[in-house]
Amino acid sequence: MLHCFLLDCSGSMLAGERLARAKGMLVALFDRAYRERAKIALVCFGGGRAEVRRQPGVAHWFNERWVAPIGGGGGTPLTLGLASAATVLERAARQRPSQRRWLWVLTDGRTNEKPQAPASADEIVVVDFEEGSIPAGRGKALAHDWGARYITADALSEGDDYSYHRGV
Repeated sequence: MLHCFLLDCSGSMLAGERLARAKGMLVALFDRAYRERAKIALVCFGGGRAEVRRQPGVAHWFNERWVAPIGGGGGTPLTLGLASAATVLERAARQRPSQRRWLWVLTDGRTNEKPQAPASADEIVVVDFEEGSIPAGRGKALAHDWGARYITADALSEGDDYSYHRGV
């Protein structure tokens, strides 16, 4: 199993410490992958660029050390981030065709881009960090458009079972 995480590092994720929460959640998900002997990959996007921060490999117990320095700022190039994640997933599919590939998109959805879901992901989970009294609902809309699972960051952090909800 490969869990590819796509982390929104845009300026809007800095507000309300959403990026800090997302990084904490990543560490918890990496730890879970370590216990399950699953592989992980990490792609970060923000400020007009996307970067593969971790090629697919075994999760380690020291994940917090390399996640902590990840910074944020700038715009939300979701399409570019998804293209980078798709490249990682496609390469993994060629190397291990029978491996299940999950894409986790951790974002507040503050973008007007409406990219297509990567075809090489067997499962997609949109973890929504949107906050505020009047939600725009873009994370939920992405999940719906992609036929992906949708969960709010609050709901995911409330339980260790990491139950998912289908996008509505």
